Amino acid sequence: MSANPLLTPWNTPFGMPPFDAIDAGHFPEAFDRAMAEHASEVHAIAHNPEPPGFANTIEALERCGGLLDRVGRVFNNLVWSATTDALDAVNRDYAPKLAQHYTAINLDPALFARVDELFQRRDALGLDGPQMRLLERWHLGFIRSGAALEPAAKTRMEEIATRLASLHTAFGQNVMHDENDWHLVLAESDLDGLPGFARKAAATAAAARGLDGKYVVTLARSSVEPFLTFSSRRDLRRTAWQAWIERGGNAGEHDNRPLITEILSLRAEQARLLGYATYADFKLADTMAKDTGAVAALLERVWEPAKRKAAAEAAALQEQATAEGLNEPIAPWDWRYYAEKVRKARYDLDEAEVKPYFTLDAMIRAAFDTAEKLFGVKFIERTGLPLYHGDVRAFEMVDPADGRHLGLFLQDNYARTGKRSGAWMSSYRDQHTLDGPVTPIIVNNNNLAKDSTTLLSFDEAETLFHEFGHALHGLLSQVHYPSHSGTAVRRDFVEFPSQVYEHWMAVPETLRTYARHAETGEPIPDALLKKLLAARTFNQGFGTVEYAAAALIDMAFHTHPDPGAIDVDAFEKAEMERIGMPAEIIIRHRPAHFQHLFAGSGYAAGYYAYLWAEVLDADGFEAFKEAGNPFDPTLAAGLKAIYAAGDTRDPMDLYVAFRGREPAIEPLLRYRGLTEV
Repeated sequence: MSANPLLTPWNTPFGMPPFDAIDAGHFPEAFDRAMAEHASEVHAIAHNPEPPGFANTIEALERCGGLLDRVGRVFNNLVWSATTDALDAVNRDYAPKLAQHYTAINLDPALFARVDELFQRRDALGLDGPQMRLLERWHLGFIRSGAALEPAAKTRMEEIATRLASLHTAFGQNVMHDENDWHLVLAESDLDGLPGFARKAAATAAAARGLDGKYVVTLARSSVEPFLTFSSRRDLRRTAWQAWIERGGNAGEHDNRPLITEILSLRAEQARLLGYATYADFKLADTMAKDTGAVAALLERVWEPAKRKAAAEAAALQEQATAEGLNEPIAPWDWRYYAEKVRKARYDLDEAEVKPYFTLDAMIRAAFDTAEKLFGVKFIERTGLPLYHGDVRAFEMVDPADGRHLGLFLQDNYARTGKRSGAWMSSYRDQHTLDGPVTPIIVNNNNLAKDSTTLLSFDEAETLFHEFGHALHGLLSQVHYPSHSGTAVRRDFVEFPSQVYEHWMAVPETLRTYARHAETGEPIPDALLKKLLAARTFNQGFGTVEYAAAALIDMAFHTHPDPGAIDVDAFEKAEMERIGMPAEIIIRHRPAHFQHLFAGSGYAAGYYAYLWAEVLDADGFEAFKEAGNPFDPTLAAGLKAIYAAGDTRDPMDLYVAFRGREPAIEPLLRYRGLTEV
């Protein structure tokens, strides 16, 4: 039998995983051995006969678990990007086992005793700033995991963590099932209103399913949103919209609604065990926001202006619809269709005219070249590497001055079966220098409709920049300890580096250079560019309302006094009525497919973080506007320092060091067009 490639040295270019040799059957053995090895390493630290010191406890913890980390990163990335039935089965089996493993470590009394002793005498240890922060974060992590609880409570914490791991896994798999299972098959006669790029994408999706001569709309956002925007067939728009909003909420074995109530109930119990009134109180205690009051204040600041702006938008859409013969109120499946018509009339701007200027390859180059101008790094494509899917491209990040290798960036841009929806950044290896230089391997996933020349909407181009901003946070990291690396920062700060980077996609210098027509190669005309930029605040009432409603229901779920008694559909309906949700708009993520909240705990009681970070990014980019140069070298150096710092400093301290003050909300309100309503 050949050796398990997950358990042997990787003599591959850049030390990347040997994807061509790995299959699902390798993971059980690898996980078992890696967990056993990790447990042995932790036991040695916890029962070290020497008195606890920073080196033999905290730094030792930073070093242990390397094999498990390596195996887990490969597995998780494959499950998200290229899963199979076999990988899904391993995931269902090992998610609770891994949760038990990590919880047992976090609740180990001997290990916590050593960390706690160091924490209690931390001021006498002579630690530098990053070391002190590392000790404090390790100690807080143990406390928040329940290490200081009584034995019975610890046992219950372990049971909760194990069950939640299974529920989170099932939730994500159920959403993916619905997304992969559903598609709308169209004939030529069903394509009224669809521009050429949408027809080509639908034909490509049909061919991928063996339906030559047909057209297919899928539940990938890059497929369904253009269909809702352009299709003049109201009946088909409604069919697609209904399937889109019902993902994860269809009755049967893949129904996520029962999972939601159990997840919420277990989280609430977990919070109470740790001394918090609600799960939201628990989660927010370790964020920039600190408490539910700060989150509520932020959301309230934008909610009413956003509703007023959305009402004005709805009135304009209704006028357009009535003029075209719709003798009833516009419905949610009408909004994008009539919004495009109003935008075209108001700004003489047609999405079908704009989109050919935003090719995927050009926007990738724009993102890379922007990083070179701002941060002094260069990206070179590397071919011939063993990658996990044919859609993936690999780029080496180097120092342009001497060609020195700095990191590897993988980009996986297309929607496909077996890949979860949305867009995200992840890593196969994080940067650190604990035992010598370790360079990062970062991956971006998007879900674009694949075509011979993939065209992006303006929003899709911004999303590409957004995810690359996350990637740069990992790639530019310059830290000593793995726990400080890259994106390992507080949840409501992690979106700042990604969201601020979006701004460079829309600066005129970028657009004039990279927005070139897919067929002619001509740059975007100045007249069209001006119209495009003038329309930036169009439909922002809609966008803000659908996002803020999702953040509000997240907080409502996680502050509920008895979440186990929630009827998900009734709760959603009641909450939307309570906040005055416009009838023409639905929440951006309905509960049954709200993976940010329920396919893991990362953004649970934390979806507000995008808006919190947008206050930072709008204010931060304002500094470049004030300087009159989007590539101002002094400001760029200050911004790079934030990307490089990881979690070595408090995030507000990092921001103030860059901006000279704490952020103001007014740039955000102006950016979203909410100051005049």
